[in-house]
Amino acid sequence: MNATVSNIAAATGGIAPVASFVEADVDSQLFKFNSDDTPLMNLMLRAKRVKVTSPEVDHYMIDAPKSTLTVASGVQPGKTQCTLPLLPGEENIARQYTTLLLKGVDGFERDGKTPTPGKYLMVYVVGHDTSTGCPVVRAVNGEKRSADDEVCLLPMIPAGTKAVILANSLYETQKEVDPELLMPQPTRVYLQKRGVNQVVSDYLESQRTRTPFTKALIAEQAIANFKVRGNRTLWAGRGGKFSISVPNMGMQTVYCTEGLRWQFKRELQHSGRWTVEKIIALAKMFFTGEDVPKTALLLAGKDLLEQIQCIDFSRHPEIQISTKENKLGWSVTNFHTVFGDIEIKREPTLDRLGWSHSGALIGEDRLVHYVYSNEHTFEDRVEGQEAKRSGILTWDALALKGSCHIWIDGEGESSAEGAEHLMLWDSAEAPDDTLAAEGTVFYLVTDCPAISPRAKSGSMWHQGTAGWEEYSGEIKF
Repeated sequence: MNATVSNIAAATGGIAPVASFVEADVDSQLFKFNSDDTPLMNLMLRAKRVKVTSPEVDHYMIDAPKSTLTVASGVQPGKTQCTLPLLPGEENIARQYTTLLLKGVDGFERDGKTPTPGKYLMVYVVGHDTSTGCPVVRAVNGEKRSADDEVCLLPMIPAGTKAVILANSLYETQKEVDPELLMPQPTRVYLQKRGVNQVVSDYLESQRTRTPFTKALIAEQAIANFKVRGNRTLWAGRGGKFSISVPNMGMQTVYCTEGLRWQFKRELQHSGRWTVEKIIALAKMFFTGEDVPKTALLLAGKDLLEQIQCIDFSRHPEIQISTKENKLGWSVTNFHTVFGDIEIKREPTLDRLGWSHSGALIGEDRLVHYVYSNEHTFEDRVEGQEAKRSGILTWDALALKGSCHIWIDGEGESSAEGAEHLMLWDSAEAPDDTLAAEGTVFYLVTDCPAISPRAKSGSMWHQGTAGWEEYSGEIKF
């Protein structure tokens, strides 16, 4: 929205141009207009703007390369090389000549006899298995039958082992390597055309003493309604396209954009009271993943906001709480943790949508505003009427970028397609079968020996085929 709304800007009712809610720089003025009532739309107006040539866009949400892979099934010891079985979708990421560090698998000293607890085994990718596509590896610092042996033996590699991707290692005369296979999957984003009309009769136009102020009121109400309804669409709209028959125009296509609520790939299913430990866990999950944002903005429904404000912080003097004006000009509650600051602001639209116990933790610098047609205005005569019609048209969409964003679900509703279910667990008892069977990933706020002796506070677990397993998934935290 960066064109002049000249017809409405002229109807200021004596308001000075600097204070008018519509000027040449529409983005800036629309941001300030009803700013507290439509936070998400205001974020869109400040987000990275991408001009596109079609109302259908292939959007790549996750573009950060993976840093770790996961061993899908255990590997028996004693071989000089073996196929390293990885989770589906990870088979071809580690190309030939890449080195991998196997966390939790101890290596050996150069003599090949002395184990090195805590100093992990590193393996070297020599090729790929033709049937599975998984990498074939050999040990770099494994066990040796004799200290003079050049080839090491691989130890036992348990299922669930994390393989950290390190740099490739080339032989002496090598200069060519396989290209990296970074092929993120796009999602189709539809850009929705939205508009607002204002009709003023010729009679009103002729009453010059009343026209400026009256037209300003009409324009103000029209833009307020335009922003509020648009803000609801940005949250809860469902994506799709269809054709309709238009008189004298034939078939025309209508595009509906997908709301941000349905774009989140991480959902925290929360119940019970919020505690300091849960807030810290939330900050840890948000700020310590592969996709690290600069800021954390929590847009919260009224009930979620109340619960967080009522937390007892008396036993945690290291957590600083203050009210400040952020760089967007909003008055926010700022929670300072060692992982980063979380700025909290109420989002009234969530209350209107029935999500008052929920909220969205968003990386403000991880939003994309796709624009197909810049905001523009029109003015014409209403056929058969003594009146003029003016209006604003825009054609755009808002999309999440990166994997840091978290939707906090306090309503117990259905989750977005493909989203991971997270739950903060603060009990020494294991979750019951009903919760565990739903595929939920549990972030442990306290030690939970009922799950496993290794189930320490800060780790994540889920119910696998062989019982409780430490979590490893597509989106890392």
